[in-house]
Amino acid sequence: MNRASDTGGCDDHPRRARRYDAAGTRSALLGAAGLRFARYGYDGCSVRDIAKDAGVDAALVYRYFGSKEALFDAVSTSTGMFEPLRHLPLDEVSAWICDVVSTGPTEEEAPHPLLTKLRSSSREETVGRFREEITEVFSEGFARRLEGEDAELRAEMMAAWLMGITLLRLAIRSPALAAAPDDTLLRFLRAGIDPLLDAGCPGGGSEDG
Repeated sequence: MNRASDTGGCDDHPRRARRYDAAGTRSALLGAAGLRFARYGYDGCSVRDIAKDAGVDAALVYRYFGSKEALFDAVSTSTGMFEPLRHLPLDEVSAWICDVVSTGPTEEEAPHPLLTKLRSSSREETVGRFREEITEVFSEGFARRLEGEDAELRAEMMAAWLMGITLLRLAIRSPALAAAPDDTLLRFLRAGIDPLLDAGCPGGGSEDG
């Protein structure tokens, strides 16, 4: 076997070999692993499968991530999509969530993190790490931006809206949610989310946001 290189050499599939720099190789492996893990779960795919999909030598998985488990952790515990919540004005949060739900990547483009967990239910440590990250982003970080009582609960309820609606609309593609026009979607999202942002009082959302 040829020594693994960042040119993406793969003896068994030379016609699929691709040329990447180091960052490109890592990105290709993350993308391929994300799709594989979400569709088949941790135990349902191999390092060889992932490397084949990425068009690189399987040895590069170990070079860049150290192990299959570390690669799984890298693709299944990311909360980067929530980064805007750290600084976005509260009166723009509902519209931002509507935009995520309307224009977010499909399951084929970027597998939903909840599906990855469900299909790899034995990876309890990964679920625990994901819970810790959701806690850091919502229960702690975003909750600090909310006034009034039950801020942590309200922040987690907003997380449930966001994760659940994206799961149904983008990954599962339930018919009503998938077909809903953006303006209709935003109207219902605001009805549910704005009260959570405005001191947690039922009906507390104002027309001014």
